[in-house]
Amino acid sequence: MHDLHTVVELSRLQFAATALYHFLFVPLTLGLSFILAAMETVYVTTGRKVYRDMAIFWGKLFAINFALGVATGLTMEFEFGTNWSQYSRFVGDVFGAPLAIEGLMAFFMESTFVGLMLFGWERLSRGKHLIVTYLVALGSNISAVWILIANGFMQAPHGAKFNPITMRMELTSFTHLIFNADAQAKFVHTSIAGFVTASIFVAGVSGWYMLRKRHMEIAKRSFRMAVLFGVFAGVGVIGLGDALGFIDGNAQPAKLVAMEGLWKTEKPPVGFNVFAIPDQAQQKNLYQVRVPGVLSLLVTHSLDTPIAGADQVEQDAIARMKNGIPAALALKTLSANPDDAAAMAQFKAHQKDLGYAFLLQRYAPDLVKATQADFQKAARDVIPNVPVIFWSFRLMVVAGFAMLIFLIVATVYSLNNTVHDKRGLLKIAVWFIPVPYIACELGWMVAEMGRQPWTVYDVLPTWMSASTHSVGYMIFSLVGFVLIYTTFAIVEVYLMLKFIRKGPDPLAPDALQYDAAPAAAGLAR
Repeated sequence: MHDLHTVVELSRLQFAATALYHFLFVPLTLGLSFILAAMETVYVTTGRKVYRDMAIFWGKLFAINFALGVATGLTMEFEFGTNWSQYSRFVGDVFGAPLAIEGLMAFFMESTFVGLMLFGWERLSRGKHLIVTYLVALGSNISAVWILIANGFMQAPHGAKFNPITMRMELTSFTHLIFNADAQAKFVHTSIAGFVTASIFVAGVSGWYMLRKRHMEIAKRSFRMAVLFGVFAGVGVIGLGDALGFIDGNAQPAKLVAMEGLWKTEKPPVGFNVFAIPDQAQQKNLYQVRVPGVLSLLVTHSLDTPIAGADQVEQDAIARMKNGIPAALALKTLSANPDDAAAMAQFKAHQKDLGYAFLLQRYAPDLVKATQADFQKAARDVIPNVPVIFWSFRLMVVAGFAMLIFLIVATVYSLNNTVHDKRGLLKIAVWFIPVPYIACELGWMVAEMGRQPWTVYDVLPTWMSASTHSVGYMIFSLVGFVLIYTTFAIVEVYLMLKFIRKGPDPLAPDALQYDAAPAAAGLAR
């Protein structure tokens, strides 16, 4: 059992590492593709070649990011079969469908049109090339849709039913799978977070050029388009974050406990912990600063709806474990005799809590002999890592509001055509480039670590999902992936910096006059 626990933890660590590395590339791809489309739209509608050169330059950076994103993303899908074979067997009939569609429709669509976008400037008409660019943006975001539909099933398993004969989850409604509320809210939130990331990235690089008085006309226009795009995206990402929190708060009370450091169930309205030092072992906050009533408004949108604390969540988990034991025992009987009508009836009466019986089996392989201590240990597992999730959530929120404030201020100065003189703001723009990446990584930590101890929420515990590899194999593969992905990240940064230092390389002869153009003419053209 000790080796199994170690293998599961190493499998989790490896997938977390590859996912977090991969997600360094995803947000910029999602957002920059639409900024490119916006730049090219201005070029096609106005005929101003400066916007063509802008699209070409930022397209090169997009291509670097896209290529490395694809390279890191492919590995993750294979990991489901190598490190999570029990999970793949259990939910493959459901989980495989959106992944297959993502690969067949979005991935090939995206990759095909990226080539045309990058190399088709002299081969396609303006209108056709613009269509190609929009198809790249659409393909990138369609890819995210299907990935997040798959992830949404893990967060809230709708559209499928467990078959006790085949011992697998089977798809019952493709519509329910696609229109899962968690998946849809997470997709919009993730995509708009990508728009903010791209806005900050373009604004930061443009600000760097303006600080050095290089490529001023391209830099000022790029900055203005980026921050305008970013303001709307920043408002959207915060609003959609609230919607996602509302959904998760109702569907995953244990995640809410971790996000808010809520150990004891309180009478509404419940206060919001602005600052706290959560202690998981003692299940209390050693110190906290609270704003009365705010949590109730954020999570339930009311002042009289109860919010369960860790104590209530654990009590409910124990009750569900006890109710799920008969289903697990009936499942064992059905595996030997699928025609046993009494066992089938017993299973159907208790099947909604089968996952909690699986959770208990980690500590009591023979469920009939489970002790009160076994129930308590399994119930404690239902509460995820509170300190990590609590602070990841707050740092993400702080980063989100900080970016929105920066984007609003930057937009005001850009619209006044004075941003190139605001050296302090331009320096902030450069230093802000890592902030959206950090916020995105923190958001995924909240979403994925907050789902623990489940791979499929309330259905399949993580401890039952991993492949039966040796500890040595897991350490070797973990180190290998970290080294390879670190190399990819270094290559990304090197290539990005190389092309940024080089700057735009305009194709049109008269584009060389941009830097010499009077500042007052700037964005009025």
